[in-house]
Amino acid sequence: MDADAPARAPAALRGEYVLRSVAERGVRFVRLWFVDVLGLLKSFAIPVSELEVALEEGVSLDGSSLEGSARLRERDAIAHPDPASFQVLPWRPDSVVARMFCDVRLPDGAPYPADSRHVLRRVLGQAAELGYSFQVGPEIEFFLFAEPGDGEEPSPLDDGAYFDLTPLDVGSDFRRRTIEHVEQMGIPVKASHHEVGPSQHEMDLSHTDALSMADSVTTFRLAVKEVAHELGIYATFMPKPLEGAAGSGMHLHCSLFDHDGNAFWSPEAGEPLSPTGRAFLAGVLAHAPELTAVTNQWVNSYKRLAAGFEAPEAVEWARRGNGSLVRIPSSRPDKEVAARIELRSPDPACNPYLAFALILAAGLRGLERGYQPPAESNGQPLEGAARLPRDLREATDLFDGSDLARETLGDTICDAFLRNKRREWEDFRRTVTEFERSRLLRLL
Repeated sequence: MDADAPARAPAALRGEYVLRSVAERGVRFVRLWFVDVLGLLKSFAIPVSELEVALEEGVSLDGSSLEGSARLRERDAIAHPDPASFQVLPWRPDSVVARMFCDVRLPDGAPYPADSRHVLRRVLGQAAELGYSFQVGPEIEFFLFAEPGDGEEPSPLDDGAYFDLTPLDVGSDFRRRTIEHVEQMGIPVKASHHEVGPSQHEMDLSHTDALSMADSVTTFRLAVKEVAHELGIYATFMPKPLEGAAGSGMHLHCSLFDHDGNAFWSPEAGEPLSPTGRAFLAGVLAHAPELTAVTNQWVNSYKRLAAGFEAPEAVEWARRGNGSLVRIPSSRPDKEVAARIELRSPDPACNPYLAFALILAAGLRGLERGYQPPAESNGQPLEGAARLPRDLREATDLFDGSDLARETLGDTICDAFLRNKRREWEDFRRTVTEFERSRLLRLL
């Protein structure tokens, strides 16, 4: 027997399941999904008549499409559908369309170096060699607005506040329909509610392995926009769309599991994390500034981080204190599965594959080198604490100098990411804003 046969057999069986499901459910088209280095969803469709060949051989595409808007030249690549990610899209009931995420490879079968999904898979493999699996549960915030006219400011749909369930919260039906859609696609929703800002909402996805969660976050963002379109409104994951209101974050609840259970859990009374958890926390804190360009990758991201509303600015941790970069939830100290860290800086517009990969790599670096976390802040700013970058330029420079980022993501992704971010910063730097016109036009 071919030595590779045992490894291929599960994939072959999953491929047979996909072909059988397509026939039974009357699927006519399959969308093949992948993301670029910025986490923006890319897709192309194939008719079901081409699906069997696609599962066996992949589909050719221009690999430079993974490099974002700052791509250099066309590059041959092959998109290989992942049968384990097959789902029928619930917002296309009339034409029965399904989707699969793709792993992008070079023509010789090697991983394409700009494939974000492969990067995360590789870092998860490194964790697995150490006996760990990485679990993530996100709290995803976003805004709903009325469709604007040309040049109009975003118009919130309600004046609801945190956890409101009143006639003010006109998004209740929206959240119900979104939950129905994503759960039909195998994505469990743990909770949903109105957030602090007007027409701002949050949905919390149940913990799962980081690769499945990155796929889920990507799917969730599209589902939210599809439901909004159905209702004649629009949704945005822009970190700070409204001045004077809270921005949208994506708090990440992270933990490591080994063969004994949750590696972050400490049985000692009053100790929120095990030695493994403390070292992982220390690694995340130590490398947070240089990784912020990925967890907060847009020029607008830093408007959220600078605006208060419990968004973090300093590299601190606490059990209490919602302005800390990392919070250690302690509401259920006797429940092993609940032990985790909550990283509060990321926003929902990041590339989840790269963000999860770097967070895991930073935590593993802490384990490998025996990092120890600084003193707990207890919600009060610590003198001398490092700060997160104040804008995209500073964040990009820190990322450019990060050995950890290079080792984790590879030169191809780092260079493509830097090209995109430096172009964005230069475009922003040249733009004359309404802030400048309102203050200076008549004064000067």
